[in-house]
Amino acid sequence: MTGTGTGTSLGEGPVRKGPFRVGLVGYGLAGSVFHAPLIAATEGLTLDTVVTSNADRQQQARDEFPDVRIAATPDELWPRADELDLVVIASPNKTHVPIATAALKAGLPVVVDKPIAGTAADARELAALADERGLLLSVFQNRRWDNDFLTLQKLITEGGLGDVYRFESRFERWRPELKGGWRESGDPAEVGGLLFDLGSHVVDQALVLFGPAATVYAESDARRAGAEADDDTFIAITHTNGVRSHLYASATTAQLGPRFRTLGSKAGYVKYGLDPQEAALRDGERPVAGKEKEWGVEPEELWGRVGSGESPATGGGAPVPTVPGAYPAYYAAVAAALSGTGENPVTALEAAAALDVLEGARRSARENVTVTL
Repeated sequence: MTGTGTGTSLGEGPVRKGPFRVGLVGYGLAGSVFHAPLIAATEGLTLDTVVTSNADRQQQARDEFPDVRIAATPDELWPRADELDLVVIASPNKTHVPIATAALKAGLPVVVDKPIAGTAADARELAALADERGLLLSVFQNRRWDNDFLTLQKLITEGGLGDVYRFESRFERWRPELKGGWRESGDPAEVGGLLFDLGSHVVDQALVLFGPAATVYAESDARRAGAEADDDTFIAITHTNGVRSHLYASATTAQLGPRFRTLGSKAGYVKYGLDPQEAALRDGERPVAGKEKEWGVEPEELWGRVGSGESPATGGGAPVPTVPGAYPAYYAAVAAALSGTGENPVTALEAAAALDVLEGARRSARENVTVTL
């Protein structure tokens, strides 16, 4: 199988034809709401096996995908690795590295949900193993295909904002009560808390837009009663090109700020509201192969505004059409990479660079220092 963990072009080997058979490990929120529907909607991929030990989730998978096979544990996949072409890991964070390692050693390309690992060192070890085996190792950083992010990329590329000075990104929620589960666990082995959850998204987006980080400063708190893991975090990155990114990830925000506020030498872009794709997937809506242009479209009243010298809250600036969100594009790129006609859409080394920042942010918050990367 052709592939790479580091982003080398995949088009140099022989072209392989799909459909590529996918084993999906985990059928909780990530597996059932994001991965399974997107895999099923991708031309060239077919959902072959769902791995979950939960009887209710097994039945849910059968109801939603009548032809799917069920396995209780990932270990059931490895003896029949020749019946699969890709393993997608959507299980709890602490399982990402061991399952990805086992899959790669079984000769299977891998997609891992973010964060790929709890440390940058572990991410780089996985990348090295994938390269050694000549296998695809990709990371599901779906927020690169959010509508607001794609719009901001377009504005920056076209020069509409001039030279960007400061990038503010907020992934904020109002969840005053704990929900429980491993994501809120204080056990470091669980890789829980918002720094590594929502922080994985906002940091990745900042690095894609503005390049490597030179320094990082962070404030991270557990504010809700009984909270063991951080639920209110701020990260400040100074990029090597001088851009400053101010990133917020919070479950305790009673009044939500703008999703993006990007300030440049010519103009600024302000955008409120989250990309609609997650809500649509949660509500049971599904992208359809061949109708990608109908997916992720946002109504005009939610468009962001570009301008200078005035606040968008009082009508300043001009509305800018939001580029439709495109989560299906991630798995379309994975299918192309497997076939040998495209490149890895998100490499493990890119994910490791984001983990460098997250680890630096954790140290910064703990020691109250600015960390040089």
